[in-house]
Amino acid sequence: MNLPRDWVTLPPGHTPWDAFFGVYPLVLVGTLEPDGGHDVAPKHMAMPLGWQSWFGFVCTPEHRTWVNAVREGAFTVSYPRASQVLMGTLAASPRSGCGPDSKPELAAVPVYAARTVPGVLVAGCPVHLECQLDRVVGGLGGNGLLIGQVVATHVEERFLRSPDQDDGDLVFQEGLLAYLAPGRLAEIRESGAFPFPEGFTR
Repeated sequence: MNLPRDWVTLPPGHTPWDAFFGVYPLVLVGTLEPDGGHDVAPKHMAMPLGWQSWFGFVCTPEHRTWVNAVREGAFTVSYPRASQVLMGTLAASPRSGCGPDSKPELAAVPVYAARTVPGVLVAGCPVHLECQLDRVVGGLGGNGLLIGQVVATHVEERFLRSPDQDDGDLVFQEGLLAYLAPGRLAEIRESGAFPFPEGFTR
């Protein structure tokens, strides 16, 4: 069977991710600066790796996030609510130099200290991960994958799954922020259970 005629094959070398929309998380990665200050940067190529406590995100060695995470051996991850989109905008602001005040917009992003690793957690986010950097996988076209082991997880109580509450009701009540790359956002409230086949195991 061949592809239908109304399909389009992108030319060789074309970056696929700008040609169609995809659903990703939007997280805020926190790292410590050499002077004891902090950096927060939004990332959407970010996800759990495997079923155990591993988390990775794509970054470039040119970014302060990469440099800080490698130097400190740690990073944090905060999952913002849809109402906190402005936090991602402020964290994405370009730097105006190399000094401690080169990203003044970060002063408007409230944070508190991580408990286990050197870093900060963005206040108001319902989920926080504290990660120790485990390895860096380079060579991804000028980018790389930073992989950390999650050593602490903090979840706002009302955001936790519970046998006393339907999962669909929880998603509807709290909402989930999604990044629709390239360049759009969505708040997910409507959801349905996935129809796993009988006997399915992960």
